Amino acid sequence: MKNTLKIISCYSADTAGVCSILYEMGGMVVVHDASGCNSTYSTHDEPRWSKYPSNIFISALTERDAIMGRDETLTDNTVKAAKELEPRFICLCGSPMPALIGTDFYALASEIEKKTSIPTFSVATTGTYSYIQGAGLALKEFIIKTSVYKKREENTVNILGYTPLDLYINGQKERIVKLFEDKGIKVNFSSEYSENILNASHNLVVSQSGMEAAKYMWENYDIPYMCALPIGEKLSKFVLDIPNIKEPVFLERNTAKTSFYILGESLFSQSLAKALSLEEGIDAGVVYTLEKEDRAVAPCDYTTSTEEDTENFLKEKAENIIADPIYKHISPVNAKFMSLPHFAFSGRCFEHNIPNLMCDDHALKEVIK
Repeated sequence: MKNTLKIISCYSADTAGVCSILYEMGGMVVVHDASGCNSTYSTHDEPRWSKYPSNIFISALTERDAIMGRDETLTDNTVKAAKELEPRFICLCGSPMPALIGTDFYALASEIEKKTSIPTFSVATTGTYSYIQGAGLALKEFIIKTSVYKKREENTVNILGYTPLDLYINGQKERIVKLFEDKGIKVNFSSEYSENILNASHNLVVSQSGMEAAKYMWENYDIPYMCALPIGEKLSKFVLDIPNIKEPVFLERNTAKTSFYILGESLFSQSLAKALSLEEGIDAGVVYTLEKEDRAVAPCDYTTSTEEDTENFLKEKAENIIADPIYKHISPVNAKFMSLPHFAFSGRCFEHNIPNLMCDDHALKEVIK
């Protein structure tokens, strides 16, 4: 069974991506799923659960509801909760069972919006794709549904794609914001999106989850974007040049051959590879195990879709590996393995060992020592 995960973990699902990207937006997210499934998200995919409040609910879908198609239970409960909580918006998303029975989320969202007068949208997640797809679609729909263009505000940057699934809550977000604010650049983050996001002069995409939104705003509002993370001092200076860009900017990496590979979320891995080149003179490739943007792929990079493909590639090509600790179990025993936990992959197993690499050369050196 080629597509079976026998040793390594799976990445967080698309439903978790929706909840994570919208967590701090001031809205209400309703996952159409069985009772108790909210604990799966809060326990494994959301480190903010006990620290910052957010309105995320489960519809408590029963077998009878699934068989009879009683959508009124979902709409009635959602309307009741929304009238009490008065959220900025409502988002409906799915799980495997609604996908199997063909739930019409678009129609349900339209009905709820009519009854509440609250902007409501849906993301037809199925629980079978990665968190990147769910987060990307949710952020784009959020912008389309809740944001209004008023007037372009120069020297303002939106941070797109932030979620603890990729950038853990150990000060990484705060360092990115401080990097810009120290240079007098205003930053829109999370709750500021609904009012200001379309009025910003530029977008910084910090994960693949922000790509759909960045493309939408470039195509419809001419807001240029940069795909990079400020890892290390030199790459931080590159990111700070964002007010001067006039079109989409991707990191350029021309390495054709290497035995040094990074596994993980694509934009983070590309930024880490670029930082290693700039700071340490190390040419590193990326093994893509998740969605990627083809315009940022280097000649030495490689894409794998199964555990078997990843294991075989590492055994054949890799002598130095940076990856989540779980990947060590399918890495060659003679390779140098450098641990870099990824919350979307290993969850809370190694969360206390996740380093903050933003704007920090020392932390970068610690990873590869």
